[in-house]
Amino acid sequence: MIPKALIAASLKPFILSVLSRGPSYGYEIIQHVESITGGDVSWTTSTLYPVLHRLENEDLLESFWQEVEKGPARKYYRLTKKGVARLETEKQQWLSIHEALISLWDMPGLKPA
Repeated sequence: MIPKALIAASLKPFILSVLSRGPSYGYEIIQHVESITGGDVSWTTSTLYPVLHRLENEDLLESFWQEVEKGPARKYYRLTKKGVARLETEKQQWLSIHEALISLWDMPGLKPA
């Protein structure tokens, strides 16, 4: 099980990464992340929507309503140019952390606890 703190820290890069593939609505974002993580990362809508709104307020996302064939219109989100740039920053930061951890774990003499 992935700790809640790590899941919370990964919300922004997950959202930006999913939206880099095209516009999406909240529940679809949740489903996509659950699918690619094999269910290890799972959010509720009450976790996701405040982050989407914050990212929108930071001008990283923009939203629009779209009619669907069945049911009410859905609010979709897409990256802005600023969001694309922030995704690159987030990506580099996470890769730096990942590479540092891999280096530490692969060090000779590192003994498991």
